[in-house]
Amino acid sequence: MMINIAVDVMGGDNAPVEIIAGALDALEKFSDITITMIGTNEVLMTVDDRPRLMKKAASEVIEMAESPVKAIKSKKDSSMVVGMTMVRDGLCDAFVTAGSTGAAVAGGTLIIRRIEGIQRPALAPLIPTADGGRVLLIDCGANVDCKSSYLRQFGIMGSAYMKAVMGIESPRVCLINNGAEEEKGNAVTKEAYQLLKDTPQVDFRGNAEGRDILSGKYDVAVCDGFVGNVFMKGLEGFAMMLLGMLKENLMSSRISAIGALLSKGAFKKVKKQMDYTEYGGTPLLGIKGCLIKAHGNSDAKSMMNAIGQAVSFIKGNVLSLITKEISESAEATEED
Repeated sequence: MMINIAVDVMGGDNAPVEIIAGALDALEKFSDITITMIGTNEVLMTVDDRPRLMKKAASEVIEMAESPVKAIKSKKDSSMVVGMTMVRDGLCDAFVTAGSTGAAVAGGTLIIRRIEGIQRPALAPLIPTADGGRVLLIDCGANVDCKSSYLRQFGIMGSAYMKAVMGIESPRVCLINNGAEEEKGNAVTKEAYQLLKDTPQVDFRGNAEGRDILSGKYDVAVCDGFVGNVFMKGLEGFAMMLLGMLKENLMSSRISAIGALLSKGAFKKVKKQMDYTEYGGTPLLGIKGCLIKAHGNSDAKSMMNAIGQAVSFIKGNVLSLITKEISESAEATEED
């Protein structure tokens, strides 16, 4: 089965050149996909025709600084709205964009729409852990203010994603909190703790402090979008600072430079594990389709990997599993 992926070539800091290059690289890497590039006629004319590549013209572009909801509603012929509409109408299996995160979340909710029973969709990036694995952080920015019931659903959706895409039979789920004890946290997290504890679809392992998220003890880390976004941005900043400090100190003397040369292989491996371009993008879970939000600063490599993430989403039947488990959790709640 061929998977048709729509790509917004107008979104992101490095659009359209790097986005187009990444999409073409993905065509070479994945033999079972077709790609529909969405952009202005002027941009699409610069791309040579080739097998499994289609083009869809869009006369408008949603800029990063625009009001997300207003832009989605007013720019009906923007590359982002056209791509989401194609997913909603079944013309494409997935949509990938490096454009405005706010507009992507708003469009996913308003155009593709939520799965029945889902209260709020959530952004869920994969983050490398100390043991070489990955932990899914949900939510990382779609919902700044959350109710405890939202966090419960985030746990269910995150667990379903890790089962379907990562092949983990029983993902270990934690709730990010300011202490590991059950009584820690604010009113929302205390209530969410009990809800997650009583949810059979989730292997809940309790609260986790920030320092334990990347330990490898957990497969899914649940939090509201405010906490998740601060955690993600802080992690990115720390990774850049750490790599910069290592480079500066290793080059500070001839002896340390020789040591750095001998350790080059190990350093390259660590850098690769910490590089966001290796993970591509962030799925918006909870909507009736596959939407991958690539990093705003995506280069060709990052875009290619974001498209690969869309492929994994479709092949893993993530949408079906989330729909099933949310439905079962709702039925269980009604019985209680």
